[in-house]
Amino acid sequence: MKNIRYIIAIFTLALSVVLASCGSRKNQESETNEETGKVIQIEGEGDNHSSEEGIHLTKEQANTIGLEFGDLSTIKINDFVHATGSLGLPPNALSSVSVKANGILKSTKKYVEGNYIKKGDVIAYLENTEFIITQQDYLEAKAQLHLKKLEVERQNSLVESNAGVMKNLQNAQAEVAILEAKTQGLSKQLSFLGISTASLTPSTIRQQIAVVAPTGGYISKINFHNGMYAQSSVSLMEIISSEHLHLELDVFEKDIASIKKGQKISYLVPALGQTIYYGSVDVIGKEFNSDSKTVRVHGHLDGVKPQFLKDLFLNAKIFLTNVETTALPEKAIIKDGESSYVYVAHNQKDAAEIQFEKINVLTGSTDNGFTAIKLLDAIPEGMKIVTKGAYYVNAQSKAGELEHED
Repeated sequence: MKNIRYIIAIFTLALSVVLASCGSRKNQESETNEETGKVIQIEGEGDNHSSEEGIHLTKEQANTIGLEFGDLSTIKINDFVHATGSLGLPPNALSSVSVKANGILKSTKKYVEGNYIKKGDVIAYLENTEFIITQQDYLEAKAQLHLKKLEVERQNSLVESNAGVMKNLQNAQAEVAILEAKTQGLSKQLSFLGISTASLTPSTIRQQIAVVAPTGGYISKINFHNGMYAQSSVSLMEIISSEHLHLELDVFEKDIASIKKGQKISYLVPALGQTIYYGSVDVIGKEFNSDSKTVRVHGHLDGVKPQFLKDLFLNAKIFLTNVETTALPEKAIIKDGESSYVYVAHNQKDAAEIQFEKINVLTGSTDNGFTAIKLLDAIPEGMKIVTKGAYYVNAQSKAGELEHED
């Protein structure tokens, strides 16, 4: 009995030791986990304070890129005004070709719309029997006139020798005057038709006359064919003279006061590519278009001209010579999509680190390396504009943004 009690006591003691050991182990693991959690939480809070705001360059970086500072400049820049329009022609640049008398067209030339034709080029030949009759009448009148002039000389001689009658001399003189008028009239008719009377003889009488282009230019319309009966009241062809081609630009109301005759123009015809052409302001219209709020400005074409296409749309710049404006070197301005800006900082090259700020601007025209600008934000007091090295500063800014995102 004593042995049994002794064994039970030993077993109870051993079980107590085991349970105590397990409880101690759990407490240690719990404490360790709590401590680990605290450590992780502290490290996370430390990360939140590790990022720095702003754009910075060290002294060594600034020296490497040759960083330079400056101020806004007031200089004369060849500013410009935007305008849109087309290639146009004055009304007198359009010529209609018609026959000078009715007749049948023969030997018509093969032209198509868009062809260039020179002044005096033969378009077709016109036939009419009346041409033959008019030439015949002229030759007959000319012969009769010569005969009557001889009769006047004879009657004059008789009168001077008191052997003639004054009335006969006067009748002969009257007939000469009538024949001279007739001859001159027929000569003018033939000249109008294009037939020269200087070399006209019975053997050179013509049955057809040439229909010629009255001016040089591009053919815009054709309305005839071989064998057609042509009438003087009907146009056979229309020709547009490219010599009178000019710019017709629409300038907005707010800009018209800046436009002066003689100002240079550059223009681009999108349908013909990216070639830039040039011209100059010639006439400023006197009528205001209340619908589009514009005034029409006409310009001469200078130098090489674009391919002729009437009323073709174009974009233009009218340059305003020597306009004083606030400007910066072109390389000081950073363009990012539709936005533009500059960098400013305190000019402290000897400092261990330089901090920059971004200032938004509106840009204008560029001339001789300078761009006209308007500040959208005020420059902080004491700060200067980065005039050299702005591109590198911007690159550092982009690199910093990427690092922060990571």
